[in-house]
Amino acid sequence: MARRNEYVDWLCERLAPLGSIRARRMFGAWGLYSGEFFFAIVSDDVFYVKADAVSEADFLREGLTPFTYAMKDGTPQSLRYYPLPESAIDDDGEFLRWARKGVEAALRAPRKLRRPEA
Repeated sequence: MARRNEYVDWLCERLAPLGSIRARRMFGAWGLYSGEFFFAIVSDDVFYVKADAVSEADFLREGLTPFTYAMKDGTPQSLRYYPLPESAIDDDGEFLRWARKGVEAALRAPRKLRRPEA
């Protein structure tokens, strides 16, 4: 099992007021879950939270750009995950308010049905 880095540990501690937070290694980054809901990505020590039609405008108003990665062919692909505004980094209340937007977006997302195990 991959060892978490200090930044991911720090984020999980800081996010504890939102409930049970766990981190899982994924594709060279980390996925953060609140319970069973995937709500954030940590890549290159940047914390990105999930946005949706309800919350995306809040991130765009702050001039934030979505998480982008390169496909195998080099084509850039963006996801609806945004970093927090700089002002939220050192302010616990604001940090949790923005992180909660990610949890709420994850809760609103349609649930994918799991295939029954054979």
